[in-house]
Amino acid sequence: MAFLHVTRRASLALGLGLFSALAIGAPVLAADFPERPVTLVVPFAAGGSTDVVARIIAQKMSEDLGQQVVVQNVAGAGGNLGADNVARAAPDGYTILMGTVATHALNPLILKSTPYDPEKDFAPVSLLVVVPNVLVVNPELPAKNVEELLALLKASPDQYSYASSGNGTPLHLSGELFKSMAGVSMQHIPYKGAGPALNDVIGNQVPIMFDNLPSSSAHIKAGTLRALAVTTKERAPSFPDVPTIAESGIPGYETYTWNALFAPAGTPPEVVARLNESANKALKDPAVAERMKEFSATIVGSTPEELGAHVKAEIVKWTPVVQGANIQME
Repeated sequence: MAFLHVTRRASLALGLGLFSALAIGAPVLAADFPERPVTLVVPFAAGGSTDVVARIIAQKMSEDLGQQVVVQNVAGAGGNLGADNVARAAPDGYTILMGTVATHALNPLILKSTPYDPEKDFAPVSLLVVVPNVLVVNPELPAKNVEELLALLKASPDQYSYASSGNGTPLHLSGELFKSMAGVSMQHIPYKGAGPALNDVIGNQVPIMFDNLPSSSAHIKAGTLRALAVTTKERAPSFPDVPTIAESGIPGYETYTWNALFAPAGTPPEVVARLNESANKALKDPAVAERMKEFSATIVGSTPEELGAHVKAEIVKWTPVVQGANIQME
């Protein structure tokens, strides 16, 4: 019996020792993060603005973290495939997501079913940048500003159409929000991407389009497109003479594309804090700021809590727009 008593005491001591080691080890591991490369999943094909932002940020974060931040493009299902991969990844900070308004607000509202919950399945890290959209028209359209376009649309309901990069995209919903807030009607013409849509607007097959400012900027400068207004709350620094839609007769109008970092839900707060610190440090680098300026991206750099609040606000904002336009996709 004495032997059994000693064994139990030894087992108890061993158990307490292991518990203490684990308790002490957890924050130590978080403090040592990262000890191997970090994968940054971009849920779209290479070459788009989200991919460009990811690669700029990844390079600087790699320098700061002392480990490579590897960009991995996982395109498909409008961003859902890549986002779901991260939601299901181990919550250790080694797999993170470059999220957008599509992955965290629009897709969950538009699709009949999504494989993840945009709030419950992710730990917000930082809202990195916002990229303006722009309302452009073919130069032959007799409207040189938003006020003239509204007059044209009200005088001839449903006679005019607008192009977008596809059903349910942020550009499509920018048009629907415009229609709703201005009380006008236009026919929506969806394309398989912004490129084909732009070609038809330049060719005057469709006279109006909402586009990301970076992809339209060269055409605006060349005069093959006329920019009527940007969609953000403030004017874009790269086009200071182009007014906002809000100051052009539709107060409160605001849309934009945004890029933000997310980790899987359950990622240790210390790891989230380290990722946040590194990302926000990268955004303050003069070279990064210059690159972002080139395509009219406005740097934000938020706290995790601010990003979480931003996602909630975006879902609230877009819910009535999606419902009002009766947009529902498989």
